[in-house]
Amino acid sequence: GFGWRWIICVKGGIGSVVDRRARAMESLAMTETPIQPASLRKAFSDKSVLVTGHTGFKGAWLCLWLYRLGAHVSGYSIDVPTTPSLFDAGQIGALLAEDQRGDITDPQAVHSLIREVQPDVIFHLAAQSLVRRSYEDPIQTMATNVMGTITLLDAVRQTGRPCSIVIVTSDKCYENTGQVWGYREADPLGGHDPYSASKAMAEIAAATYRRSFFPVRMLSDHGIGLATVRSGNVLGGGDWSQDRIAVDLVKGFANGEVVTVRNPRSIRPWQHVLDPLLGYLTVAAGLQTGGTGAGKYCSEWNFGPSSGQSVDVGRLAKMFAKGWGRGAEVIETMSVNAPAEAAVLRLAIDKAVVNLGWSPRWDVDETVARTVSWYKRVLCEGADAQACCLSDLEAHEQLAD
Repeated sequence: GFGWRWIICVKGGIGSVVDRRARAMESLAMTETPIQPASLRKAFSDKSVLVTGHTGFKGAWLCLWLYRLGAHVSGYSIDVPTTPSLFDAGQIGALLAEDQRGDITDPQAVHSLIREVQPDVIFHLAAQSLVRRSYEDPIQTMATNVMGTITLLDAVRQTGRPCSIVIVTSDKCYENTGQVWGYREADPLGGHDPYSASKAMAEIAAATYRRSFFPVRMLSDHGIGLATVRSGNVLGGGDWSQDRIAVDLVKGFANGEVVTVRNPRSIRPWQHVLDPLLGYLTVAAGLQTGGTGAGKYCSEWNFGPSSGQSVDVGRLAKMFAKGWGRGAEVIETMSVNAPAEAAVLRLAIDKAVVNLGWSPRWDVDETVARTVSWYKRVLCEGADAQACCLSDLEAHEQLAD
C-alpha cells in the first residue's frame, strides 16, 4: 500500500527495496505444494472446454496442453491470424472436438456456441492483441476486445450454463504511471493506447458481470465462476505475430539478416508462454471446486516473471543472438514518430504465488534458450512443430515432480 512505497521514495533505494520485497513474497511459494500435473489432469480430464481465440499463438499452446490433460477441447476463432501459424504447423485442429470459425461479437453465434458445446470451462482469449495495430484500427480493437468479452459473458448469462470462465486480458490493462515496482491487481486500470484501454474495459466488464449476474456469494446457486488473468510479454516457439520482438529476431537470423531493434531500453516482463498458461489452468481448476471453496478464485490474477527477470528489449535481443549463434546480429535504434508505448512495465505476482501456490518455472535465460531452440529446430532442421511443443511441455511439467 501507500506506506511501503513512501518509505522507498524517502530512502531512495527503489530497485533494491522493491526486489527484496518481491523476493520475500515469492519465497512464500516454497512452502506451498507445487502444482502437480496429476491434479490438473483430474481437473480437466473428460471436461468440455471451450477456448476462444484458439488459433492464436497462446490459444494453440493452451489447446495442446488441455488435450494432453484429457479435455474435450472446442475452439472458436474468426480465422487463423498468421501465416505460418502454430495452429497449422502444430496440427492443433486435429486434436479438437470442435473447430469453429465465427465472430466473437456476434450474439446469436456465440449464444448458439454455448448451447452446442455445453462447456464446463471457458478460456476467453479471442482478441485483437497488437498495440500498434490498435492505433491503426481502434474501432475494431475496441469491438473485439470489449464487446467480444461482453458478448461471451452475456451468452453464458442467457443460457445459464454453469461453468468456470477465465477471461484473459493483459498486463497493459493498468494505468501506466511509469512506476518501477510491479503493478498489483488492485492498482487503477487505464491505458494510453487503444489496445491497453480496451483490456482495461474488458476487465471492468468482467467485474460488472461478476457482481451483477454471477455474484460470488451465490456461487453455489448459479454455478458460474468468473476470473480474469493478466500476464506479461510471452515468448515461446510458434509465435508469428507482427511487431513481436522474438518473431522479428528469429525471422531475421534465419534469413541471415541484421535485425534492427527499436526502443532497446524498454523494459517488459518477459516469460515463457507455459508459465502464464499454468496460471490460467490453476485458476480454472480452482473455480471448478464449486461453492465457497471456488469463491476465492473469482477475482483478478497477475502472472509474470519472478523479481529481477524483467529485462530490456536490447538485452533480450542480445540473448537471442547469442543463443542463435553464428551469423546472428542486431543493431539498436530509437523509434521516431512511432506510436507511444510504456518504457517500463512490471507485474507484481505475489497474490498468485501466495494464494495459488503458482510460481514461474523458467527464468528469462531458460525462456530464451527454449524459444531459440524451438525455432532453430523447426525452421532450420525441419523438426515437427507439435513434437517440439510437447517436448517443452514435458520438461515444464517435470519441474513439479
